[in-house]
Amino acid sequence: MSDNETKTSSYPVRVLLVDNDKDLARAMHEALDRIGLNCTMATSGPDGAKLLEQNTYDIVVTDLMMNDIDGMGILKMAKDTQPECEVILVTGHATVPRAVEAMRERAFNFLEKPITPKRLQAVVSKAAEAVQLRQQNMQLHMRLDEKFGFENLIYASESMKSLVDRLRRIAPTDAGVLITGETGSGKDVVAQAIHQNSPRKKKPFVAINTAAVAEHLVESELFGHVKGAFTDAISDRQGKFEYANGGTLFLDEIGDMPMPTQIKLLRVLEEREITRVGDNKSIPVNVRVIAATNKDLEKEIDEGNFRSDLYFRLKVVSVHLDPLSKRREDILPLADYFRKQANKKNGRQVKSYSPELRKWLLDYHWKGNVRQLKNVIESLVVMDIDDLLDMDDLSPDLYDGPLPAGATGRGSVKEGDEQTTSSLAAIDGNSSSLVGKSLKDIERWAIEHTLTLANHNREETANILGISERNLYRKLKEYNLR
Repeated sequence: MSDNETKTSSYPVRVLLVDNDKDLARAMHEALDRIGLNCTMATSGPDGAKLLEQNTYDIVVTDLMMNDIDGMGILKMAKDTQPECEVILVTGHATVPRAVEAMRERAFNFLEKPITPKRLQAVVSKAAEAVQLRQQNMQLHMRLDEKFGFENLIYASESMKSLVDRLRRIAPTDAGVLITGETGSGKDVVAQAIHQNSPRKKKPFVAINTAAVAEHLVESELFGHVKGAFTDAISDRQGKFEYANGGTLFLDEIGDMPMPTQIKLLRVLEEREITRVGDNKSIPVNVRVIAATNKDLEKEIDEGNFRSDLYFRLKVVSVHLDPLSKRREDILPLADYFRKQANKKNGRQVKSYSPELRKWLLDYHWKGNVRQLKNVIESLVVMDIDDLLDMDDLSPDLYDGPLPAGATGRGSVKEGDEQTTSSLAAIDGNSSSLVGKSLKDIERWAIEHTLTLANHNREETANILGISERNLYRKLKEYNLR
């Protein structure tokens, strides 16, 4: 076995070769095949683009000068659809400006023709090493690392790397932290990571979502109360501040905190003591406060909904979490981590993802961020029957239109099924009476009778009608159908 074979065999690297010179494409294929790489060949730009749409690759080697779609087009498409893919450009007309442009578009390397097999093997092997290193780093991030306390932060994106570097400097201090970001982006996980990497890690980490507590009970939850303080106060109760003494208190959705409570919280942060509701005695507390919000607090201040003095007291240090849609490099590492979690939770042994599903995961908008991704992965694991997560394991409600090819859903009745056709025909012999009716009447009739055919199984009904389950629910409500 050659040195190159040793370097590329530890991870099954997938390579796409794109060149409209068929002889050169075959020669490159043979050269890379000899060092154990799994190669796919395309002999035109459009063919290469189609393969990029249908599959995932670790490395793309593409000619620069091609008709219809040139090498720069292939490079941009690869980086847009598969951010972790390494792209090597090949040309007989290399110029400094084109090389600079290619590097700006994150090309891995730029090769001039004629290319010797050894030169090609060396450059592609170097790219394969980068792929392998990224895979190893991904695995390292997924391991529990008690020493650094960032075990639940799974990432590969540059923005998250910068954030973790910032957290490593913040965590050992006692400074208050304000975490901003969309709902579901992982603000609670970041707060726990700060605590676990701080001198307070052996003391309690206590979290409270202020938006989830009734307004008249927020103060009691935070500061506690004494017996008789209000109707249901049948005994003394310790609040979150007392319970977290010596440790960290995480105030989630701080932007929804009632104004009277904001005033009392500010006093607690400044004086480091609390007073239980209904009591006059002050109790000293030593608590690090980490707050989080999905709101623009400066805008809330302008609108009179949040106190500016509390805002600046909480925001000693601030960190911002980008939505998952802006850090797509994190999607696959997170998905793999959640797959392992779901396997353990549900007693499953799902091993991996199909290329089609990996591409779908990268392309999906993830409006619910990391929380939505976690729920989708667990759903996939629960629905899977062959230990390989694929498009047929996806829930239909993840689509705004008809399910994609291969995602017909469990037990769905497929188009052209003779039993379906005959059953639909038998439902109502008077369907011809629909002629002259409005499209709404016809749609209502179709939904109502397809529900009957599917024994009122809404998932099955949506599959037969070729719409998403979400759209079906909307129609059922619109037409008052049960």
